Amino acid sequence: MARTNAEELPTGDEKVRAVRTMFDAIAPRYDMVNRVMTFRMDVGWRKRTLRDLALPHGSTVLDIACGTGDLCRGLDGLGLRPIGIDMSLGMLQAARTEAPLVQSDALCLPIGDAAVDGVTCGFALRNFRELGPFFAELARVVRPGGRIALLEVAEPANPVLRWGHGIYFGKVVPVIGGLLSDPAAYRYLPRSTAYLPEPATMRAMLAEEGFEGIDRALLSTGISQLITATRS
Repeated sequence: MARTNAEELPTGDEKVRAVRTMFDAIAPRYDMVNRVMTFRMDVGWRKRTLRDLALPHGSTVLDIACGTGDLCRGLDGLGLRPIGIDMSLGMLQAARTEAPLVQSDALCLPIGDAAVDGVTCGFALRNFRELGPFFAELARVVRPGGRIALLEVAEPANPVLRWGHGIYFGKVVPVIGGLLSDPAAYRYLPRSTAYLPEPATMRAMLAEEGFEGIDRALLSTGISQLITATRS
């Protein structure tokens, strides 16, 4: 994963404030911009996330950084019981879901120990203050045998595809986002991939917190990744 421009990105409390403000600003057109930027591939990625979560009917699932509720609606459609969590009030106000919604920091979830059967999270790992404490929270709230499915951006392994993706994600996406929504936000989002650790590091972090069967699937030639695991 690219590490360019990392020195220009906010950290700590400054990052939390910047991310919250950004998502409040882009909430009204968030879904529409996503569909345009990904040529609707994000719809298929979310379906794959729900499929690979592989939990039985009636399971309670936290959708962390739920945004406007795409994954919550999908979970509900599968007969699961979603609860949406997001720190952006703007996103929660724009949400289109019947699931219960809670405004909360993902690093301090208002959920009891081993209280849920699973967790989904779409395109938010790079936006949390830190990943280590987030993975620790997942381990705390998910029951033994429960599942997590974490969807995030990635870079293709093929050099030619990686070059083309870099041009599109780094140059074209900010232009599209700026025309349709908030220019500053869509300049930040491509650069925010610098926050993501290498895949092997993320695997090790999850294993350290007590997850097993950790799998990383690359989607759509590697421009997206899905990390799944079971709580031991």
